[in-house]
Amino acid sequence: MRRHVIVLLLLIALVLLSVGAEAVALYTDWLWFEEVGFTGVFTTILFMKALLGLAGGAVVFALLYVNLKLTPRGYGGPLVVVAEREVPQLPDWALFQPLYRRIVLPGSVVLAFLASRPASAKWQELLRFLNPMAFGVADPEFGRDIGFYIFRYPFLSATYQFLFLAVLFTLAAVAAVYVLSRGVSLGPGGLAVTPWARGHLLVLLAALLVLKAWGYSLDRYNLLFSPGGAAFGASYTDVNASLPILNVLIVIAGLAAIACVAQIGWPGIRLAVGGVGLWLLASLIGLSAYPAAVQRFSVAPNEIVAERPYIERTIAATNRAYGLDRIEERPFPAREELTAAVLKKNDATIKNIRLWDHRPLLDSYSQLQEIRTYYKFVDVDNDRYWIDGEYRQLMLSLRELSHAHLPSRIWINEHLVYTHGFGAVAGPVNRVTREGLPEFFVKDIPPRSQNGLSITRPEVYFGEVANPYVLTRTETKELNYPMGDQNVYTRYEGEGGVGIGTLWRKLLFTARFREIKFLLSRELGPETRILFHRQIAERVRKIAPFLRLDGDPYPVVTKEGRIVWILDGYTTAEHFPYSQPTRGVGNYIRNPVKVTVDAYHGTVRFYLVEPEEPVIRAYARAFPGIFQPLAAMPEDLRAHIRYPQDIFGIQARMYAAFHMRDPQVFYNKEDLWTIPARKAEGREAEMDPYYTIMRLPGETREEFILLLPFTPVRRDNMIAWLAARSDGPHYGKLILFDFPKGKLVFGPRQIEARIDQDAFISQQISLWGQAGSLVLRGSLLAIPIEESLLYVQPLYLAAERGRLPELKRVITAFGNRIAMEETLEASLDRIFGGRPPDAAPVAVAREPAVRPGLANQALQHFQRAQEHLKRWNWTGFGEEIRQLEEVLRALERGSPQR
Repeated sequence: MRRHVIVLLLLIALVLLSVGAEAVALYTDWLWFEEVGFTGVFTTILFMKALLGLAGGAVVFALLYVNLKLTPRGYGGPLVVVAEREVPQLPDWALFQPLYRRIVLPGSVVLAFLASRPASAKWQELLRFLNPMAFGVADPEFGRDIGFYIFRYPFLSATYQFLFLAVLFTLAAVAAVYVLSRGVSLGPGGLAVTPWARGHLLVLLAALLVLKAWGYSLDRYNLLFSPGGAAFGASYTDVNASLPILNVLIVIAGLAAIACVAQIGWPGIRLAVGGVGLWLLASLIGLSAYPAAVQRFSVAPNEIVAERPYIERTIAATNRAYGLDRIEERPFPAREELTAAVLKKNDATIKNIRLWDHRPLLDSYSQLQEIRTYYKFVDVDNDRYWIDGEYRQLMLSLRELSHAHLPSRIWINEHLVYTHGFGAVAGPVNRVTREGLPEFFVKDIPPRSQNGLSITRPEVYFGEVANPYVLTRTETKELNYPMGDQNVYTRYEGEGGVGIGTLWRKLLFTARFREIKFLLSRELGPETRILFHRQIAERVRKIAPFLRLDGDPYPVVTKEGRIVWILDGYTTAEHFPYSQPTRGVGNYIRNPVKVTVDAYHGTVRFYLVEPEEPVIRAYARAFPGIFQPLAAMPEDLRAHIRYPQDIFGIQARMYAAFHMRDPQVFYNKEDLWTIPARKAEGREAEMDPYYTIMRLPGETREEFILLLPFTPVRRDNMIAWLAARSDGPHYGKLILFDFPKGKLVFGPRQIEARIDQDAFISQQISLWGQAGSLVLRGSLLAIPIEESLLYVQPLYLAAERGRLPELKRVITAFGNRIAMEETLEASLDRIFGGRPPDAAPVAVAREPAVRPGLANQALQHFQRAQEHLKRWNWTGFGEEIRQLEEVLRALERGSPQR
């Protein structure tokens, strides 16, 4: 007896600890939501979870407790219905009955509590169910608005599954109790069931069949998400075989339920067995054998004819669900008419060609500007700024604090002293120093700025990396930044953080973070604040868990010199009829939300760029006040919103197949495209979308563009490129530039191959590699200029044991011409400078072309000769000296070299 009491007390203690921990987390979360100003979100989500948890728990408790309390009444004269059989005897029910009576109530409560957890997890489905919005488009099979499938169907489906499992579990538990209590027995006389037990089990079976009939009615809609046909969605077989069978099964399951109820008043169980048997047989034949026969004998012989209307549905739905129907298609002649005059006309585009890849630039920033081991550059982001009256593309990275790299990781250092990162580095995408290193517009600690880009609030308390919490306004000085052998200290004066000046608050956060130092430390005063959820993506997800976030948040330096993060929020769904799904995303996606997070204060704001989008309208109604119109965003932030890469990549992959509008072409995959592969660290990977500043064909000014090329499947020539606009009134517009079908335009892989085959370039790369240097080939960028296409690829050198890449050469390619020089300007000049219009195209890297600047030619030959001398390449040295002599003779004659 004492042992049972001890076990019971331990169980109670565990429950209390669990409930206590939940209560502490809940209350401290409330304090945090109060700090960030979104208590309405907290209470709404909490109410939805509580409502579902209580409802689900109540249903499970009622089903189990009521039915299990009814089972002990299952005694009476047995009814033999099965032939005689010898079976082993079960223990006497009298041994179990006292324990059974004691555990029915607590057991039902425990099981109801366990069931409430998965029920409460469906709060988003309930939220959408209660706030439906119309899409204004009906599905082509049932004629229901798409909003039904996005907002209603998921909750109805989840409710059905929950109830079906609950009733099935109850039926199994009740049957087990009847077996133990001899309400159902199998002895020498055969199977015997008491009248009460028989009636009880038949009622539960009838309830299960009624639920199954409802499930079949929902399964009809689920056919619209079938992956088994020639295209995603309900196919010919689904519509003409599975759908009629489901309608029949609804009736059969209903009749089987009626048979079970009717059997209660009739002797035996033949009526119930017949109804259930008919249902099982119809399910087996109707849902597997019959559709398989229709597919094999009616569809397979001429599949395209049968599936044509359903393929049309998939094409139309996928284009609508991913926003592909908004893409504007324009022809792109891909002419080979680029000249020096055209380049000069597009000088802004040339100045913004990105020569620094993210990985080499991040390595350079880390080596040159981290200053201390505990500072880290996590990522490098592309953005654009007006610098000295020019629209410039910059690479920017914040100097964040990495607690994992602190020299001494004691509690005071991690949470009171080293509380924040400091400053940023920024530079143009195409400028390098004489040593091949990146040029800086912003650098050092404290930040030194030029070209008008200044940072006045460089502290980074909220960033991409962060420890669980830091404590500010304590008696300990916070490190602001190092200066030589000394440190400069500060005190946080921002708006972020939850006050923990009272004993009660210290107790709460001691329990939450399991850290006794909250109570014992004398460094914590009445004004002390705790900053947690400092990682920006985690911070936004905590406030808006219903949004999917883009994987590349980026910082913006405002006109006031503050640092503000911008994140992109997506709305997604998994039940858009006939739309092809994307793994991990669903089959519907939009980008209606821009989120800002102040790096110093931690202030979070949500702005709508697509307020008419139905899913975000539902959330806006459920959480009034959380979203603001885009016009409310400060102008200096609004100028930096950009079309995000994640959704652009998803749309591009979908468009590669779904640009084919003709069902037969789609079925045969006659015009299937793909995203070109690129070489990355010794292997091939899909090319990433990239930002650039350029003037689109037919437009009058340069703008910030995200673009990606396409090539045909199993072919390497380029066939089109997709651009997303980010500036001003054109934000979010997608344009596809389609190449002429009968014209060969070199794709990225073909250009890579031609670079590899160029004798001069390959020899130079080999020489660098033999000298112990690591040659890093940057991303090959396709840059549209006017109606032509220019390729640019940077080359970096780094020591094998060091990671300080230097930009050494820039390769350019246009048509059949390739050049490699020390700068982009020189490389372009080698291709376009002074070439006669009628000259035959050649790989000009092998035989230097005529250029007007003979002095510049002489200098370059001399520099290359010096490079060859350093590498002990006497052949190359002699060739460059010979060419230098020819240039000098031409200078002496005062006439161009011939």
